[in-house]
Amino acid sequence: MNLGIYLVTDRTLCGERGVVETVRAAVDGGVATVQLRDKHADLREQLRRVERLAEAIAGRALLLVNDRLDVVRAARERGIPVDGVHLGQSDPAALAAREELGPDAVIGLTANTDRHFEAIEAMPEGTVDYVGIGVIRPTSTKPDHPPALGLDGFEHLAALAPVPAVAIGGIALHDVARLRRGGAAGVAIVSAICATANPEETARNFVRAWDSA
Repeated sequence: MNLGIYLVTDRTLCGERGVVETVRAAVDGGVATVQLRDKHADLREQLRRVERLAEAIAGRALLLVNDRLDVVRAARERGIPVDGVHLGQSDPAALAAREELGPDAVIGLTANTDRHFEAIEAMPEGTVDYVGIGVIRPTSTKPDHPPALGLDGFEHLAALAPVPAVAIGGIALHDVARLRRGGAAGVAIVSAICATANPEETARNFVRAWDSA
């Protein structure tokens, strides 16, 4: 699985431009995967955002929702094209997500320890499509993050992961090539794209770094 440059949204960092226009520009720049992350929006608000993001993406990138299996379920019931969900270790079980969403959905799971990997290996094959491993460096977008892994730490865990691994957390442009060479199936970016004045150009720079690795 090649998830490529993987944008995780942040409403605060997107500022007055907003999440939808930031995503539209980033996908214009070549972002391959978009994850809607908004911890505080209720179901109705999240559904509106998923619908608007799906329209902006127009099938050009995967669209995932962070944590909220109920949002993905409701979106699909309404015919809104959403590809899947990314779950944390404290979120509903991946097994339940796979059962509800079916074999074609993309299901990601945060996993940073051998115990997490062992749990994935114990699941039926195909339950989890990829794991998110991080943080690579300390980041303000996830203040409760575990200790930073660094590039070496990511490479070690990616080699042990039973499914493709996405790197996340404090990643800079100059990290992308090494992360891909070190086993990343994708590189998740938050601040560098959401907070930039030109998300299309910034996304294109990250995509070039990924493609040239």
